[in-house]
Amino acid sequence: MSPNRLPELQGIRHDHQDVLELSRKIRAGMGADVAPDRIQRYCRRFLKWHLRPHFEVEERALFPIIGMDHPLVRKAMAGHRRLQRLINGRGDPEVALSLIEEELEAQVRLEERELLACILDAATPGQLAEVMRAHAALPEHALHGHDVFWK
Repeated sequence: MSPNRLPELQGIRHDHQDVLELSRKIRAGMGADVAPDRIQRYCRRFLKWHLRPHFEVEERALFPIIGMDHPLVRKAMAGHRRLQRLINGRGDPEVALSLIEEELEAQVRLEERELLACILDAATPGQLAEVMRAHAALPEHALHGHDVFWK
């Protein structure tokens, strides 16, 4: 079955859409000459409230389905680490934002186009239910009311 249709993966897939939206916001802000530090502050809040919890669900419940040593899992984990380093880095924010924007999209492509298909081939209904439970247990944190630099 397609990952698009599985209710157990809806939370994960919704998070991926939020990540793609962050990438779009970064592009919009950079295109509108918004101060890079301002965009970077937003990215750091996004990392804290959205990305890290999402990564934890993937790393604790989703990726173990095919094993943490699987090449696609290792690649995804490296992407998680790279994104965190880029977002928290102290280098030139303009360069970092450009890299973050590209890395966000590449990470979602990897997970949506390759990794989820591999996981679905191996997953049991119980494992998918556990992914859904783990995601549902995440606290809701909205960034509404925070700096909307992209508008």
